[in-house]
Amino acid sequence: MRSHLLNDTTAEQYRRSVTEGVERVAAKLATTDRPFTGVTVDALAPRIDSIDLDRPLHDTTAVLDELEDIYLRDAVYFHHPRYLAHLNCPVVIPAVLGEAVLSAVNSSLDTWDQSAGGTLIERKLIDWTAARIGLGPAADGVFTSGGSQSNLQALLLAREEAKSDSLAKLRIFASEVSHFSVQKSAKLLGLGPDAVICLPVDHDKRLQTVALARELERCTGNGLIPMAVVATAGTTDFGSIDPLPEIAGLCEQYGVWMHVDAAYGCGLLASVKYRDRIAGIERADSVTVDYHKSFFQPVSSSAVLVRDAATLRHATYHAEYLNPRRMVRERIPNQVDKSLQTTRRFDALKLWMTLRVMGADGIGQLFDEVCDLAVEGWRLLAADPRFDVVVEPSLSTLVFRYVPSAVTDPAEIDRANLHARKALFASGDAVVAGTKVGGRQYLKFTLLNPETTTADMAAVLDLIAGHAEQYLGESLDRAS
Repeated sequence: MRSHLLNDTTAEQYRRSVTEGVERVAAKLATTDRPFTGVTVDALAPRIDSIDLDRPLHDTTAVLDELEDIYLRDAVYFHHPRYLAHLNCPVVIPAVLGEAVLSAVNSSLDTWDQSAGGTLIERKLIDWTAARIGLGPAADGVFTSGGSQSNLQALLLAREEAKSDSLAKLRIFASEVSHFSVQKSAKLLGLGPDAVICLPVDHDKRLQTVALARELERCTGNGLIPMAVVATAGTTDFGSIDPLPEIAGLCEQYGVWMHVDAAYGCGLLASVKYRDRIAGIERADSVTVDYHKSFFQPVSSSAVLVRDAATLRHATYHAEYLNPRRMVRERIPNQVDKSLQTTRRFDALKLWMTLRVMGADGIGQLFDEVCDLAVEGWRLLAADPRFDVVVEPSLSTLVFRYVPSAVTDPAEIDRANLHARKALFASGDAVVAGTKVGGRQYLKFTLLNPETTTADMAAVLDLIAGHAEQYLGESLDRAS
């Protein structure tokens, strides 16, 4: 069994095995003609359940054949131009190369003696991102597993900086369309059930600063403690960007921690055309960025940044076997001193490889393309009487619904849209997302693939309309 360990004696076997796997994936990518096969749980589960993990195949080719049957053939492929569903981007080749390198070397980014240069590369990327945001010379941060963890850590720092003896009095303010991780973080941080105050949004799905000012005044007047305001730069459903300068002004007025959840909108940090859309982000106390959403990186690749490096001390614990205090005096850099995680992958390498091959402008141009595509999609939907579109895009998301001319029952229209989404997924021809707006069922294009065209969007809209019309026709037949 030692022959399977990656070391100096098995380097050639490693080369052959990985090459065979890469060739399988490359062949699949080259021949995939739709984002999904439409396989069902009932069809796929028995194939996986029948595999006896206690009876290995002892052959890489046989295992790859098996993997083709249970995974590669039926995977959802985000690189396909008609995958339009969630915040999943196609990935760039330099980042995939970085993934291959980091997996093989397997550095752990918690301490210097487990990563060496990896520590410095991650720190360099944190400094680069903080500079792009404009957080100032005292800024710092750390890579995380994703936006939810980044938001949790930012709110942990905000809780500690609030310096309150009563967690029940702490309040977090966020828009009603902010990410669910805000509420989840509040619960994990031991705050009360009323800790998160959800504020209304305007027509463009941006937090209403008038409502924020009113709630800040009310809470302080009632002896409650405003702990943090979470402004979103790219909401999950609408891609909307909250009015960051106005929110920053209110946070400064009331002495409240300002966190910007830019998990989605961080692509604007590299944008050639639209960087001004997140003006004001430089005034935040903390910022979440997800490179695996809009920097075209493989999952996972995320970070939390802070204006004042000293605030990261709230996540610091010293263990003699890992990062004893003497290492601080000896100026040995340990990333675990800043992180909620201990063992942690060298995910920063993927972004490093991307920047060194493509440059920031290369990433920004790709993100600008999907933002431009969303504008074209908006015009397409606005001109099509079959559809109602909710809001003009700030980033690359479109929320809409099919509205038949002959049906007026909102509940029946809801069912038709839900059916269309399910039928489209089952066909494998395209994948779109769904959400609710005002209690009604809507559909969603999340455009993160520069290879998607206006023609692709038009074709998918026709498919949606066709599935919805078929459902409504069958519904009328059943009713009669």
